[in-house]
Amino acid sequence: MDEPRPLKRFLDYLEAERDFSAHTIRSYRADLIQFCRFLAAQMDGEPGEEWTVEHLPAEEDLDTGRLSDAILALTPQQGRALLAMLRNSGYSKSTVARKLAAVRSFYKFLVRVEEIEISPLSVLRTPKQDRKLPKCLDVQQVKALLEAPDADTLGGARDRAILETIYSAGLRISELVSLNVEDLDEFSEALRIRGKGRKERLVPLGSIALEAIERYMEMRRAAGGVGKRGALFVNARGGRLSDRSIRRSLDKYAALACIPQHISPHALRHSFATHMLNAGADLRSVQEMLGHESLSTTQIYTHLTTARLKAVYDKAHPLAQGRMTKIE
Repeated sequence: MDEPRPLKRFLDYLEAERDFSAHTIRSYRADLIQFCRFLAAQMDGEPGEEWTVEHLPAEEDLDTGRLSDAILALTPQQGRALLAMLRNSGYSKSTVARKLAAVRSFYKFLVRVEEIEISPLSVLRTPKQDRKLPKCLDVQQVKALLEAPDADTLGGARDRAILETIYSAGLRISELVSLNVEDLDEFSEALRIRGKGRKERLVPLGSIALEAIERYMEMRRAAGGVGKRGALFVNARGGRLSDRSIRRSLDKYAALACIPQHISPHALRHSFATHMLNAGADLRSVQEMLGHESLSTTQIYTHLTTARLKAVYDKAHPLAQGRMTKIE
């Protein structure tokens, strides 16, 4: 369907002015189309207290003309009804918060472009989320994982370089697959990264990761050449790797390294941040290397380091957990 005029204007703004990725724009659109379906249900009759997303009309049945007016006339009461419907639908707290954030951003935009005077969602409180600590490997597990690929083969050398790069620079998998040959600055030992919102940052690259990349590139040249431009990591056909293929490879190497829990490429990014903080890196530097806009996003890793320190304290301090040892 064609989006209602205010929504189309917002999505165009995300693409043209905010330079958001296609994936991010699709996520915003999906959440806001669901919001439009909620408004359509409201126009056809007040939703009951037990309504869920299953009661909403299909996207293809929406009247975009009527919805444009309904969007601009939203009331705080309707905002509360939206929150109730999302809760009734069984979404997790984080999913409810994400969907509300998309609608809030939409209405902040409408205020900024003077479509409305004040956001009707300004009085709505986002539900408090349960904070989950990210999964993290210990140093020995990371070492075993990095050594799992057979670096004497072209594919193994590539995979070793990929794992070393993710862990050395704390990359998101989307940032890794988008790396080009020209993004590697061997003289400065750094990578130019295009992160969320296509914002660029320079990230230091450790000597071991750099050596792994150089070994892979040498083997690639010997196998048929590599240009000065194009994807840094390629598949057997010479095309850019997909994040799915990297996830499959990670599953294989995690099994070879005898790592018991399921891990994702993001676990290596989490491990990078946690190990940096454990070793004394300051929070601001880690924030810059991870490409986080807000320091509060990076601060979740301090919970992991605090938990480690608490475990050390409980094990070693004579007064921990009510124990007392004789001190000579």
